[in-house]
Amino acid sequence: MFLDLFWSLRKIKVYALVGESGTGKSFRAKLVAQKYGIDYIIDDGLLIRDNRILAGHSAKKEKTFLAAVKAALFDEKARRDEVAKKLQGEKTKKILILGTSEKMVNKIAVRLQLPAPRKIIKIEDIATQEEIEKAIRTRRIEGKHVIPVPSIEIKRNYPNIFYAAIRIFKDRGLKPLGPSPTVHEKSVVRPEYSKRGKVEISEAALSQMVIHCADEYNQSIRIKKIVVKDDEAGYRLVITIDVPFGTQLGGNIHALQLYIIENIERYTGILIEEVNIIIDKLIQ
Repeated sequence: MFLDLFWSLRKIKVYALVGESGTGKSFRAKLVAQKYGIDYIIDDGLLIRDNRILAGHSAKKEKTFLAAVKAALFDEKARRDEVAKKLQGEKTKKILILGTSEKMVNKIAVRLQLPAPRKIIKIEDIATQEEIEKAIRTRRIEGKHVIPVPSIEIKRNYPNIFYAAIRIFKDRGLKPLGPSPTVHEKSVVRPEYSKRGKVEISEAALSQMVIHCADEYNQSIRIKKIVVKDDEAGYRLVITIDVPFGTQLGGNIHALQLYIIENIERYTGILIEEVNIIIDKLIQ
């Protein structure tokens, strides 16, 4: 309640740029910020203002993919508290949060004690399909990532992951609110985890976790089938169950969904994009 009043009095506005991993969000972040007059960007564990890293720890520095996901989500309390405290001490008016899904940017906002995004911009709105596909190929084949700050800032903070500097001009459809520079320099990096390949969780292991979570939640649930789908945004689960007749489970499935999502994400660091539960039978 106190923080809601705090940000309300400050008239803070939170924006979000959403797109699957590798589609070019960080590449276009400064252009989006320029268009909407946004001073602060939160991207992959970092708080950025203008051309400087103010606080945080880059997810690109992590040695494993799962550790990078946790860093981007501010999973570690000390790191999220550092960024939240820095934000509260700044004269913040507008903030742009980058994420792979609306769920992710909302989770980051909550963890940094910020209001939910009032405007969500999708990468498809500011980049062509050809540009997105090119960005994805660069990510998958070459393992290259972008951090939206100049190379001198990355060399100073994370010299071991720096790869090259790039300069981009104003993009189509992203005209700024007022006079501002027409060129932005960004840094291309090669994270340690991209050199070793992406870390994924097997369908069998994920299914076992689902069964364990359901059993913890209520031992009377009988899981009949689990379908696991993996995409760039995260894992999608379809779970078919039987539940005992006369229990309250039938009307409380949403709580079971949340229990499965929160526990799997907490203990693995992977993102569960969606959980669909199908009640097949009411059993005696």
